[in-house]
Amino acid sequence: MVNKKKETTVIVGGGHAAGTLLTALLQKKYQHEVVLVSDEPHPPYQRPPLSKSYLAGEVDQSSLYLKPRSVYESAGQQLRLGVRVEGIDRYEKSIKLSDQSTLKYDRLVLATGSHVRRLKAPGSDLKGIHYLHDIADTDALRNQLVPGKRLVIVGGGYIGLEVAASATKKGVHVTVLEAAERLMQRVTGPEMSAFFYAKHTDAGVDVRLDTAVTGFESGDKGRVAGVTLADGGNVPADIVLVSIGVIPETTLAEHAGLLCDDGIVVDEFTRTDDRDILAIGDCTRHRNLFFDKMQRLESVANAVDQARTAAATLMGEEMPYDSAPWFWSNQYDVRLQMVGLSQNHDQRVLRGTTNDKGFAVFYLLEGSVIAVDAVNLPIAFMVGKQLVQQRKSVSADALSNTDIELKSLI
Repeated sequence: MVNKKKETTVIVGGGHAAGTLLTALLQKKYQHEVVLVSDEPHPPYQRPPLSKSYLAGEVDQSSLYLKPRSVYESAGQQLRLGVRVEGIDRYEKSIKLSDQSTLKYDRLVLATGSHVRRLKAPGSDLKGIHYLHDIADTDALRNQLVPGKRLVIVGGGYIGLEVAASATKKGVHVTVLEAAERLMQRVTGPEMSAFFYAKHTDAGVDVRLDTAVTGFESGDKGRVAGVTLADGGNVPADIVLVSIGVIPETTLAEHAGLLCDDGIVVDEFTRTDDRDILAIGDCTRHRNLFFDKMQRLESVANAVDQARTAAATLMGEEMPYDSAPWFWSNQYDVRLQMVGLSQNHDQRVLRGTTNDKGFAVFYLLEGSVIAVDAVNLPIAFMVGKQLVQQRKSVSADALSNTDIELKSLI
């Protein structure tokens, strides 16, 4: 079936970026027909709780939805759920769907997100090896997390550690295997890595650093029974979670001939090299005016900000994306809030101590604050956002001195 309506905007995806764009277009009273296509059966939903409160059974599935399906549809937006986009015809300006129908578009927005990076190793297809990316993944994993079971997590990043915290609280015996020298090494400094190492080991998690996985051992009925290590060792397992990062979902864009480079390449207005196709969220490699460089981010904040920029672009407005990225993670009684990108810092300043109830690490480059990691210290995060956004120079002494109010540094 071909949709003959002339002015149609099609959004492909069902995550935070897609849902935020739907809402933004409603708020802006967008006059054109809007159709969202998602291969999942759910309306757009938030993914961060999948490894935290939803996995722990503290919230139900409906609480994940950004809005109930009825809200979108009563406003005239169409949701085509459980249908996969199989191809884009840029010449005909149409997309082919898995139900064999065709949908015409005037403007197309790709919010295809990412897919998990799979570990290619002997035994990786055994039953009991899980990945976590969507609601179905979490449902499958949660059903296995019963007291006394042995869970081995491959990867010591955000997702792996959040699952470790949730599983430990359920009485599951957890081992975390991290190939790098420290936890969350890609996103944070040594102080935070050491703090979370201590937090998890104190909770009974067996954390092993510098530990590479080479394969999986089979037990009864084709189920995983252990994880083999590069040093020749073996870690017994009833359940395995592989959490080694994600890859931007660019297949549709690549096959359509759009420019891709570790993500769909977009400008500061979320436009691809086809003026009628935009892209937002984790799938993009975007020009961020704040950092004045091309980059790819895996962040809800980025998805939301890009969606709002895309809404403005669709409305014919000029609202470039120039936000400083921010992130968060909940583990046990710890809320970690992070703003900026710390990788290129030349100085770290600790405010408080890692034994305090709340503390923060400020990352500086040539005297300017470029990133902040705050543990149970929301004021440091809020002030840090402004310092990072302003690229403000602040002395290390002032940042570390807890007698000086952080607000006075803005």
